[in-house]
Amino acid sequence: MSERTLPDEAIEKLSKAYHDVREQISRVIVGQNEVIDQLLIALFSRGHVLLEGVPGLAKTLMISTLAKSLSLTFSRIQFTPDLMPADITGTDVLQENRETGKREFRFLHGPLFHNMVLADEINRTPPKTQAALLEAMQERHISVGQMQHVLNDPFFVMATQNPIEQEGTYPLPEAQQDRFMFKVFVDYPTFQEEKQIAKATTGLQDIVIQQVLDAEEILELQRVVKQVPITDHVVEYTLALVRQTRVREEAAPDFVKEWLSWGAGPRAVQFLILGAKARALLQGRTHVSTEDIAALAKPVLRHRIVTNFSAESEGITTDDVIERLIQETPSKEGELTSDPRLKKIFAA
Repeated sequence: MSERTLPDEAIEKLSKAYHDVREQISRVIVGQNEVIDQLLIALFSRGHVLLEGVPGLAKTLMISTLAKSLSLTFSRIQFTPDLMPADITGTDVLQENRETGKREFRFLHGPLFHNMVLADEINRTPPKTQAALLEAMQERHISVGQMQHVLNDPFFVMATQNPIEQEGTYPLPEAQQDRFMFKVFVDYPTFQEEKQIAKATTGLQDIVIQQVLDAEEILELQRVVKQVPITDHVVEYTLALVRQTRVREEAAPDFVKEWLSWGAGPRAVQFLILGAKARALLQGRTHVSTEDIAALAKPVLRHRIVTNFSAESEGITTDDVIERLIQETPSKEGELTSDPRLKKIFAA
């Protein structure tokens, strides 16, 4: 299958899969359309997602409902301060072989050996256990003793964390946050959505979620996403956005140097492009636009840039910085490459 000639049936299959999964999730989840879209974009882009929101916004329910709509194995890990790496990876146990009578080590698989893993309240577990999860997310295998065990494919980690309760928590290190494709904020529902939730959840309901995709179909759709063509202009626009977040970059705007202490790395560029390809296909397009990149800039960049004391004292968030970057970065091809400040990026 050529990268430049994407078959119509491949596009139709991805679009149908998207709408089928959305339909199943909407049977349980009211609203949260943007959050669900970002979950599905990550799913088809082979990325992990970190969801942040206050308790009661159906983060866990949303992920478990997505898992039910897919013919994949699923596990939920409740992260706690006493959780150890072996509790999630598995461990070697000494057992007697009934045939030979000898004792030998046998590996007992942990909950990471599933296609979809819900890491609930991930910031409640110590760094040692977080590091074990980090290896699984990045390398898609785990190390126990001197042995490496390959995880299932596809493999997704959907993690949640509570932003308001910080007692007894361990903030995720930047290295682990960088492994998440998206950091998604789950907000309160609108008045009409909350009214619908109140009526639906306080009465009798018997909702059956149907499985609409299996593992092989998901892997095939992930390959389709990678084959979507992208122009040099869109790649350059992506690089311009990301490289401007780096305070030591000569072309970084003054407000970035004033408000940020650290910028995004190359993985941000990769995830922006992959996510934009998936978003374009889900909207029925076979090409990526700068609009796709801008639409995913916040969930991709918000956990990869670090604001300093000056920004915090002024109430400036990472989303504010990203929004201003989008506004001040030309999206048209001629304007982008001819901008006097941005020329320094392309000349580097």
